Amino acid sequence: MSTPVKAIEPLTQRIQQLERLLEVSRSLSAMLDLDPLLQSIVDVAAELTYSEEASILMYNERVNRLEFAAAPWFKRDVMQTIPVPLEGSIAGEAFMSCEPVMVRKAQDDPRLYRQVDESADYETRCLLAVPLQYQGISTGVLTAVNKKGDLTYNDEDILILETLASQAAIAIQNAKLLRNTQAAYDEVARLDQMKSDFIAITSHELRTPLGLILGHATFLLETVPEEMHNQMEVIARNANKLKEIIESLGEVNVVDSGAADVDHAAVNVHLLINDIVTNYKEEAKNKEVALNVDLPRRRLRVEGDTEKISIAVNNLVKNAITFTDEGGEVKVAAEELPGFVKIMVADTGVGIPQKDMPRVFERFYQVESHMTRKHGGMGIGLAVAKMMVEMHSGRITVQSKEGEGSTFSILLPTTLSQMNAAQRVFLTN
Repeated sequence: MSTPVKAIEPLTQRIQQLERLLEVSRSLSAMLDLDPLLQSIVDVAAELTYSEEASILMYNERVNRLEFAAAPWFKRDVMQTIPVPLEGSIAGEAFMSCEPVMVRKAQDDPRLYRQVDESADYETRCLLAVPLQYQGISTGVLTAVNKKGDLTYNDEDILILETLASQAAIAIQNAKLLRNTQAAYDEVARLDQMKSDFIAITSHELRTPLGLILGHATFLLETVPEEMHNQMEVIARNANKLKEIIESLGEVNVVDSGAADVDHAAVNVHLLINDIVTNYKEEAKNKEVALNVDLPRRRLRVEGDTEKISIAVNNLVKNAITFTDEGGEVKVAAEELPGFVKIMVADTGVGIPQKDMPRVFERFYQVESHMTRKHGGMGIGLAVAKMMVEMHSGRITVQSKEGEGSTFSILLPTTLSQMNAAQRVFLTN
């Protein structure tokens, strides 16, 4: 005896609904743009419950009410301006009770929030509202309104809408997290661009007057009476410090903009170090700090950009002299390792507290408090050194103990092929 067709139809319909729910689940998990996601959910909710329309209301914690986030396209603009209170609304009851609310005769129900019908020029006959919950917390409400064919909602409709709501709540949360992350990323990018623009403009605008100050100070040193030389030297010395700061800011900006290139050529490490040490001999002598060099007899060479490697070593030497007190020593050394050259700048200065070690290469980071610091600088010398070294696929490290000095080490690949290999190794470590 064959099963009557009418008995099979509900079962077939149920299977189709489950298949559609499975399909929707897959598509929702792939949607990351919030607005299209919300609209897709209400479209599917209306389809699966055979409703005239559906909508999503999200909870606004700041004003403690529900607000339409998605609605039928022909009413969207109107409905999104209508706030729905938690008390005195069917959606509000579903939200607060965390349970579905089914209303078969909406016009006779005192919980119907009539402002929605009045504003949207619509008559709600029956309504089904289920809470959107994420990790046990209600975040909004999914509603289906007016089942087609003058029918009313039943337990199967509740099950379907609850199933859809559970999937939708997760998808909505993921999309919100992505939107918030993207917004935060965009804000960081905007602030970073503002910073870069400020540095570029400031550096450019300061160069001209600074050049004039240095030029006039140099000229006056040769013409003013000897008793005024000290004053002119102070002007020239501080102008040169400002020049170094401007150049460091410019270097940071160039690297950040992606405009910095490495000019590969043979770099004579001995010559580079000796030139830098010679430049700082006078400053070290004036501070009564011994500045020594320890280089192997065999000439050391690397393939890289002489100017950029010089900037890195120069900043380390300057930093070492700055933080070493009278009677101390700064030593610049180098040695050859398999495939690398290691340059070391050691001092007997103040050292670095353990808590500050992870941050010494951060831009603008000062180990000393700005209220008690006695050494100058903006805290970008080490950051620039790190940038220059990493542009060569090298690595810069520091060993230090507070009160006992510091040793900064630069590890540079000797050849371009070694540089590429080092880049792969350092990226995985």
